[in-house]
Amino acid sequence: MHSIDVNGVIREVDTEDDTPLLYALRNHLGLKGSRFGCGQGLCGACLVLIDGRPDYSCSVPMWAADGRAITTIEGLGTPETPHPVARSFVEGQAAQCGYCISGMIVGAVGLLRENDAPTEDEVRAALDRNLCRCGAHNRIVRAVLAAAEAMRSEMPPR
Repeated sequence: MHSIDVNGVIREVDTEDDTPLLYALRNHLGLKGSRFGCGQGLCGACLVLIDGRPDYSCSVPMWAADGRAITTIEGLGTPETPHPVARSFVEGQAAQCGYCISGMIVGAVGLLRENDAPTEDEVRAALDRNLCRCGAHNRIVRAVLAAAEAMRSEMPPR
């Protein structure tokens, strides 16, 4: 039995120790936003935040997820109140087929938590580990930069 904090809720998951976190999220907890892409931690479709940092859920075994805080795309807002990054992706038409987008959004949120004013090059570097076959990279980068600006303007003065 494994205990993980998923989107702010402690969940008990009965899996083998070496079961990938992605499988537990999708098959045991019904969270389908993180997607299986390559299964080798190379494409970013399965990206989640683990203790606030982006990581490939397909290559994290459950034993390594025990006691950790996991945030999936489902934990970053709702259709009614989307996360600013998700809202920016929609407004900037940064998604085509949508398969990679949850991983892109999660990766961008991880970046913006560490750097609230990234340059275009920093956004590209942070999302380099996410593959998009549709070729929407330029729109994705613009959406992340727009989200960063929107999030800075929404923050209370320091």
